[in-house]
Amino acid sequence: MGAATGGGRGDGGRTAPLRVDAQRNLEHVLRAAREVFGELGYGAPMEDVARRARVGVGTVYRRFPSKDVLVRRIAEEETARLTDQARAALGQEDEPWSALSRFLRTSVASGAGRLLPPQVLRVGVSEDGEDAAGGGVAGEPRVPQQRMQPASGELRLVSEDAVPLGSGTGSAGASLGPEEDHGAAALLEVVGRLVERARAAGELRPDVSVSDVLLVIATAAPSLPDAAQQAAASARLLDILLEGLRSRPA
Repeated sequence: MGAATGGGRGDGGRTAPLRVDAQRNLEHVLRAAREVFGELGYGAPMEDVARRARVGVGTVYRRFPSKDVLVRRIAEEETARLTDQARAALGQEDEPWSALSRFLRTSVASGAGRLLPPQVLRVGVSEDGEDAAGGGVAGEPRVPQQRMQPASGELRLVSEDAVPLGSGTGSAGASLGPEEDHGAAALLEVVGRLVERARAAGELRPDVSVSDVLLVIATAAPSLPDAAQQAAASARLLDILLEGLRSRPA
């Protein structure tokens, strides 16, 4: 099989159109990668992806010369999908709480939380061992140049010793590139608008941050072998988490 690539994405930025069989293999690999990384985390080996796609591992590496390239592709696509879901909730729901809960339900049902970039889901730990995402009212989310952590209710830079959450049994250690960083910034901005609207309406607890919302998405989508059980477990867990997010009359 030739080394032609396509889709305008992936290795080396080449945009030549793929042959039909190469395009089909690419689709199989991407679908398999989403399934494998969603079940096992970004630490899963490329051999597992190839086996699920029913192609040789060499076929995977011809399209994605390193695992980091494949991880970035999947994480970027899932970040964009989550951003689209947040924008849809903002645009189609007039009530702030309805918009936030719709976004959470849609995102959890899609399983996107299991495939978000590990860097977005990292929680910094302060010197006294407390979660840096603790209290504090979030302002508008700010996205510095590289990695991010929740601090004072905002997603900000994260150090290398932060703990990855929602990334299964291991995570890719690659830093966010410019394109991924831009995608993460867009996600944080639109989720921040959902959070601020719900907080301003008095329907969201004042200490809930953007990072809390992303962690809900990441943790409310357990990977279970039976699809029906997984859907039921996710719905039940999300109901409980939504109750925890909602403000209560004084």
